[in-house]
Amino acid sequence: MQREQISVFDIFKIGIGPSSSHTLGPWRAAQQFVQLLTDACALPQVVQVKVLLYGSLAKTGKGHGTDIAILLGLSGDDPVTFEVDQVDPKVNEIITSRQLVLGDVRPISFYKDDDMLFLFSESLPYHPNAVTFQAFLSSGKAISATYYSIGGGFVVKDGEDNNAKTEVDLPFPIDTARDLLIWCMKTGLKISEVVMENELAWRTEAETRAGVLNIFRVIKECIYRGCHTGGSLPGGLNVARRAASLNKRLTKGLPYSNYEEWVSVIRQSGDGFKNILDWVSCFALAVNEENASFGRVVTAPTNGAAGVIPAVLQYYIAFCDGFSDDKIIKFMMTASEVGSIFKKGATISAAMGGCQAEIGVSSAMAAAALTECLGGSQRQVLMAAEIAMEHHLGLTCDPIGGLVQVPCIERNTMGAIKAITASQLALQTNPDNAKVSLDAVVKTMWQTAQDMNSKYKETSDGGLAVNIPISLPEC
Repeated sequence: MQREQISVFDIFKIGIGPSSSHTLGPWRAAQQFVQLLTDACALPQVVQVKVLLYGSLAKTGKGHGTDIAILLGLSGDDPVTFEVDQVDPKVNEIITSRQLVLGDVRPISFYKDDDMLFLFSESLPYHPNAVTFQAFLSSGKAISATYYSIGGGFVVKDGEDNNAKTEVDLPFPIDTARDLLIWCMKTGLKISEVVMENELAWRTEAETRAGVLNIFRVIKECIYRGCHTGGSLPGGLNVARRAASLNKRLTKGLPYSNYEEWVSVIRQSGDGFKNILDWVSCFALAVNEENASFGRVVTAPTNGAAGVIPAVLQYYIAFCDGFSDDKIIKFMMTASEVGSIFKKGATISAAMGGCQAEIGVSSAMAAAALTECLGGSQRQVLMAAEIAMEHHLGLTCDPIGGLVQVPCIERNTMGAIKAITASQLALQTNPDNAKVSLDAVVKTMWQTAQDMNSKYKETSDGGLAVNIPISLPEC
């Protein structure tokens, strides 16, 4: 039986940092609950709302901005369009006034300390990222719903089929890498071309191209902004932002005033190995520093791993003559299909699989995309994805202070470098000699995730999170 049908726009979503599973997902869940109340004609009758956070959402929710996201979602704000510089003022107003305008329609009293409960010792069986909303009505009745944030901004309502959304007639149904390769061999199409054919089942090619280029617009704006913003990250760890100072050193005072001119300056800065290595790190740091600052980012496939694919794409643009709409679309299409294969066969949620499910998957996606764009065969593309993930197997998620900062930000630089290395290895290798298939590594990753101790699954109960002494301010 075919698994969930996943579009390029399911893998790449525009949102606000710092976490797709702990910020974007709960935000979407809150919006869905407001819509549920609206559909039931109950919104005007609501007098109180309570929010119950379970498992990983409870343990690292404050560090990941889960509480902030839920308040904004309940207020009727959307993560794609909400102005990032209004996050703090809006949330502070709700907390200090003790009033929330539900769905931007129904004012209710909301005392965060009483009405939002972090149930640290409780977890629901379906997924560690669970949130229950309870609405109490003036009639004395109540409406309740539980949602699971399963990674990458995907949300599942308790009791509903994860695959229940309307299915389309895909010309090339794909669940595994083997399925993908078979279609490529039968048709002679490149992986990106197979993906585009499937996307046509949802919308026109013009609409798909425009949508992907809009995703790229957000990515390039995020990279550029991150490379020109200094200071420290919020949250109490006082982590210094490094991308801006690194960019300043690498550009060597050469003048530019926009992204396009900046790309030209990057090319002029030199193509030596150390220089390129520094630039790739700079690109990745920039995105994830923006993410940690509640900036506008794109899940790729998650927020915690949002810097890997942009960094490798920016490397392709700046150093491999990849600055054209067609090449960028090819890159994004290929990357999205590899991400879909991992989501169907394993997980893209760190709360389920550790950081291998986020940085590992994003590195595999980037490696595959770069390999296709550099002329690799379909089998070399899949080989590159396999190599990248193989060397992330077992990577734990142990964020210090529950913040998407240490070690998360630097891990994006490592994931990007590994992706480029994996691509180069695949391009120089005959895939006939490969010992491990992409499907085998997907299966292995899922088995590793199931074996991994829960301390290393985004709970901050193990690893660096308990071995680095910190003192965070009370929220």
